[in-house]
Amino acid sequence: MKSPTVLVVDDEKPLRDFVRRNLEVRGFNVLTASNGLEAMAIFNTQTIDLVILDIMMPHLDGLETTRRIRQSSLVPIIILTALGEEADKVRAFDMGADDYLTKPFGIGELLGRVKAVLRRTRWSETNTTDERIVRGEICADLGRHEVTVRGQVINLTPTEFNLLVHLMRNTGKVLSHRSILQNVWGPEYGEEAEYLRVYMGRLRQKIEADPLHPQYLQTERGVGYRFEN
Repeated sequence: MKSPTVLVVDDEKPLRDFVRRNLEVRGFNVLTASNGLEAMAIFNTQTIDLVILDIMMPHLDGLETTRRIRQSSLVPIIILTALGEEADKVRAFDMGADDYLTKPFGIGELLGRVKAVLRRTRWSETNTTDERIVRGEICADLGRHEVTVRGQVINLTPTEFNLLVHLMRNTGKVLSHRSILQNVWGPEYGEEAEYLRVYMGRLRQKIEADPLHPQYLQTERGVGYRFEN
């Protein structure tokens, strides 16, 4: 398997170089850009397996860069931000980010998130089972990595797909926030309840006939979520 190619985008050269060196020494191929415009020029001409980008950048910020990437690609995106407010993290997720790290961060934390995001993506891409899960009007075809709702194919990111499949496999069971995070995101996770709030909201928009009154994706307040057939 070839080494993953990571695009690191940040207007701070010391941080850019820090991330690049630590990824390269661990076998990753790394490309760098200092702003979103440079990043898009590289992204549109190279095969990229993961994007790591800062929110606050000149010319084209990280949120708009994420939105543009998501118009044509499901490549995993990790946002770097000095902003600690949950609203900013939610905005990043709403634009299509898969994960975020708040500055300052340690290299161990960064590597853990990089490996987890790539693991989730590769699990989806290499799953060759013929299993199909049908619940009501929803069908998840694991071999084709495809979800149809009322006969229409729904465009899901790898994380959205894995989350929906996990919930569908446990139809009728109340799953705690921690158990969902560790089963879908990985053992490095467990306290990031805001991830689930955003992702469940995105899934409801895509699969529910009435997202404000969901039929399938039920919230168990203070506990977790349940898929109801």
